Amino acid sequence: MQLARACTRYVRISPRKARYAADLIRGLPVEQASLQLLYSKLRGGRLLKKTLDSAVANAETQLDARRETLKVHEVRVDPGPILRRSKPRSKGSSVPVNKRTSHFTIVLMAEKG
Repeated sequence: MQLARACTRYVRISPRKARYAADLIRGLPVEQASLQLLYSKLRGGRLLKKTLDSAVANAETQLDARRETLKVHEVRVDPGPILRRSKPRSKGSSVPVNKRTSHFTIVLMAEKG
C-alpha cells in the first residue's frame, strides 16, 4: 500500500463549509471523486478539487501509479488561523467578525494491480 498526499493551507473558507464537500469524496476512487467535486455546487468542492488534482499528480510522479488505481484514503479539513475583524454597530459599539481559514489534506492510496 503506497500513499501520496497533498496539502493546501490557509484557504479562505470556513472548515465547517468545506467539510460538506470533503464528505462527498471520502473513500471513493479518484475518477468518481473528481466528478463529484466538478459537478458539486459547493464552493469547497472547487477548492478541494485543486488539492485532489495535486495529490493525483504527486502519486503519478512519485509512486509511478496510474490514475485508475488510485483511491481517496483520507480527506481532512482542519481549521487554520482566524482573521479577526470588527464591524461597527449602533451607539459606537462594535461586534467581532471572524474570517475563518482552513487547511486541506488529501491522502491517496495506490492499489496494486
